[in-house]
Amino acid sequence: MHRPDSGDRDDAAPSTDDAAGASAGMTRRTLLQGAGSAAALSGAAGLPGAQAQTARSLDAGATPLAEPAPSRTARPVTLRLNGRPYALQLEPRVTLLDAIREYALLPGTKKGCDRGQCGACTVLIDGRRSNACLTLAVMHEGSDITTIEGLGTPQALHPMQAAFVRHDAFQCGYCTPGQICSAVAMLNEHRAGMPSAVTRELRGGPVPLDDAEIRERMSGNLCRCGAYPGIVAAVREVAMPRRG
Repeated sequence: MHRPDSGDRDDAAPSTDDAAGASAGMTRRTLLQGAGSAAALSGAAGLPGAQAQTARSLDAGATPLAEPAPSRTARPVTLRLNGRPYALQLEPRVTLLDAIREYALLPGTKKGCDRGQCGACTVLIDGRRSNACLTLAVMHEGSDITTIEGLGTPQALHPMQAAFVRHDAFQCGYCTPGQICSAVAMLNEHRAGMPSAVTRELRGGPVPLDDAEIRERMSGNLCRCGAYPGIVAAVREVAMPRRG
């Protein structure tokens, strides 16, 4: 007749090792908890630079680092953001988007696709709109860079910001900073006579900034919530303010 061994029974007697651990104040639960903590620490040790330091800080209950620790290949880079110089230590491979968000700690510029397709990271570089995820930070020393934080404040909104609020030109708001920066630059482009694809291919010359032209010029900025009618209305209002 088969006798089930201890591994086949839920009420099996503890092994000699388990009994020794229990007598020393250790149970299976405390053993597993200790193993889990050791695994977390070893994983943190394998993280590069600031991530490992942040993990250790969080484990100790401290405030995580605000700025990533510089690596051996980092070099000093001074970026002029919203009229202020930011002296940073950056690796040559750091994009302007990551420099703005992770190093200068200006979170208004959003990271969307990270491939230049959605426009969420649009900023103004010397007055021209640019996808910050597609350009390196070290390329823009000496440039005048404006993010959404530099256009206006809650107490003194930029006209485009105020128009977006009036026309409900956002829902989740994630794309809104890029939409507003792009709209501001787009109006400057139109006023300077820079043609869009619609103007160049279909109309053959300067045209009023009607809804079709606004849509074409803003086509590089995607809104996953579909707030395009409000966006077009807001841009139209700023482009052609009512008189009186």
